[in-house]
Amino acid sequence: MTMLKSRLQDDLTAAIKERDELRSATLRMTLAAITKEEVAGTSARELSDDEVQKVIAREAKKRREAAEAFAGGGRAEQAERERAEGEVLADYLPKQLTDEELDALVGEAVEEARAAGAEGPRAMGAVMKIVNPKVAGRAEGGRVAAAVKKRLAG
Repeated sequence: MTMLKSRLQDDLTAAIKERDELRSATLRMTLAAITKEEVAGTSARELSDDEVQKVIAREAKKRREAAEAFAGGGRAEQAERERAEGEVLADYLPKQLTDEELDALVGEAVEEARAAGAEGPRAMGAVMKIVNPKVAGRAEGGRVAAAVKKRLAG
């Protein structure tokens, strides 16, 4: 079993013993998503820590989107629950890059792409190929793409 999945299960056990309903429910849903991912496809397999982290990030994104939808629909109580679940999941994800850190990485990638001959807005794909491995899991794809577009446009 991977370190991250083991940590999730240990934390679930602790949350159940402490009768922390929010944390235990969130961890149960996350472990279920991990198990579903493990058995998806033609044969069952064990996920690596990186793959487990991607599943957690996907679950956290679902919580953010659901919170926005509930807030937009006037259901503040459910929106707050989704935000709280997202905060629980954030403990298992790497620290997110600040806007300044992201801009610095994007700037380096743009310079690297220009050195390779990519120019203007059409260089988006080349820059994304360079910057994505550097930010892996520390910034959401949409945020990275927006920073790249901004840098290429101006």
